Amino acid sequence: MNARALAIQILARVRATDAYLNLVLDAQLDATALDDPRDAGLVTELCYGATRRQMSLDFALAQFSNQPLEKLEDRVLAALRIGAYQHFYMRVPARAAVSETVEALKSLKLYRATGFVNAVLRKIATLERPPLPPEADEVKHLAIRESHPEWLVHRWIRQFGRERTIAMLEADNAAAPLVIRANSAKVGRDELLAQLREAGVAAEPTKLSPVGIVVPPVGRVEDLYGYAEGLWQVQDEAAQLVGLYAAVPEGARVLDACAAPGGKACHFAERNEVLAVDLHAHKLRKIESEARRLGVESRLQAKAHDATKPFPESIGEFHVVVVDAPCTGLGTLRRHPELRYRRRPEDLGRLAALQRSILEACQEQVPPGGLLVYAVCSVDFQEGPDQIEMFLRSHPEFTSEPPPGLAPEIPTWQGYLRTLPGPEGLDGFFCARLRRLY
Repeated sequence: MNARALAIQILARVRATDAYLNLVLDAQLDATALDDPRDAGLVTELCYGATRRQMSLDFALAQFSNQPLEKLEDRVLAALRIGAYQHFYMRVPARAAVSETVEALKSLKLYRATGFVNAVLRKIATLERPPLPPEADEVKHLAIRESHPEWLVHRWIRQFGRERTIAMLEADNAAAPLVIRANSAKVGRDELLAQLREAGVAAEPTKLSPVGIVVPPVGRVEDLYGYAEGLWQVQDEAAQLVGLYAAVPEGARVLDACAAPGGKACHFAERNEVLAVDLHAHKLRKIESEARRLGVESRLQAKAHDATKPFPESIGEFHVVVVDAPCTGLGTLRRHPELRYRRRPEDLGRLAALQRSILEACQEQVPPGGLLVYAVCSVDFQEGPDQIEMFLRSHPEFTSEPPPGLAPEIPTWQGYLRTLPGPEGLDGFFCARLRRLY
């Protein structure tokens, strides 16, 4: 199959099933024989690029389509988006963007749609750049230009100001780097860097995390040096900073109450005994498999449990309870661009209520003198600082306690860890570290 045809198939499936783009992409690349193995990079660029720029593309396409876009068959709409993306954002020659996309449809035996797609894309090809709403309506203009829902642009301007919001929107449309965390149970960061470079990998240390390494994009992470040996784990630098900010004392017993997909649980298990809990048993199997690969399985146990419910006494006592809470994921839109179109304003209130329920159940497991660590991969105040301030008002036995000796370059806000998408190159995370006084 050629690259454009596969990209059409992938985007159509994501739209039809509400699946995560990265999961569908990885599965399809593994299962499909491409005309040229190097085309995997083109498929990835087309899928992520067309998804990141979806609102901008649709705004242009709608001006030339005689049918409402939302009523088009999934593969037809995917083909239009891919053709327009190539023209506007990849600078593929106009004739090639049109003809290659039409040929991809033919290879998928969608002959009946080729005339329509050809006509729309030929009109798109006459434009030098994507059309935009008037700048006088700033929110709508930015929403279309950067392909983020208007409600989210408006909310971010109110929370972060105009300039930072624009930086966040632009960062969400940039390709995310591949970042790994050295497994300190087996190897130091500097030693792993040297080994990667010796293996021909152009690896660089992360700027803030002392255990992170940025590596060039690869077709399959499993093929990268050190994966089979368990020398590293894929984890964004901002997520690594959560582990740094938590500052779990060595030897402390840790309860990770919402452990999937397991990056932080495995990070803690490099030095501590960890009980990884999640609502879904099948997710725990993946965490256990990853712990075996990393060689930390002796320090990590997994148990299925609903973290909004009281924990059984049989699990024992813990020094640190980590709540990596379910959230909107609004800090990870560059990695999961499809999320921006699926989230609704009401999701914030719904998830904030769930987060509060989990906090209430988990705080019961924190002994006097113990730590409660709360984290979300969201930039929204309602899921981050507002959630913690409300918790502290109703729980005077807890106080916020940032880790001692935190490096000044680590991004904080009112004592909490907070990273924002932008020129710093990080995903958006919030983390609070709370000490139980009595």
